[in-house]
Amino acid sequence: MKVVGFCGYSGSGKTTLVEQLIVRMKYEGLRISVVKHAHHKFDIDHEGKDSWRHRQAGAFEVVVASDRRLAKIREYEAVCEPTVHQLIAELVECDWVLVEGFKHADIGKIEVWRADTGQRVQYVEDPFVFAIATDSPDRLPQSTLRPVLNLNDPDAVVEHLLQNASRYEYTAT
Repeated sequence: MKVVGFCGYSGSGKTTLVEQLIVRMKYEGLRISVVKHAHHKFDIDHEGKDSWRHRQAGAFEVVVASDRRLAKIREYEAVCEPTVHQLIAELVECDWVLVEGFKHADIGKIEVWRADTGQRVQYVEDPFVFAIATDSPDRLPQSTLRPVLNLNDPDAVVEHLLQNASRYEYTAT
């Protein structure tokens, strides 16, 4: 299984890029999973639904399944930020895991950076950033030997991933 993270600040285009990569990689016949970091009290369940009622009653985990999908909701008894490695371990075997939002994770990452956001880059200080996807390569604040990919060309990003697949081979830590 290969794992690649996509790091960058809000508004840089991570979600759009990941969405485009899923479509293209699936077209290549690959099974793709996603691990997405969310902030604080997000919810996929809705008040009044059976699974919501079970959680409100105190269930630690609720698994909801149909003939089309499965969802697992786990309530932490205390504030607990799971690591990217713990979340990857929850997944069924697949070809690629695209990780969005774990900026400081110790996995190979592609930094998504847009100069117009005014945010600083991460690649200068993060040895786990293996490539940069940007719409303004001429405005990168520091030169790099890392591959610089066109953020607006998701096919080029897929090509980079497939040509460098061994670099993204996942070994559980």
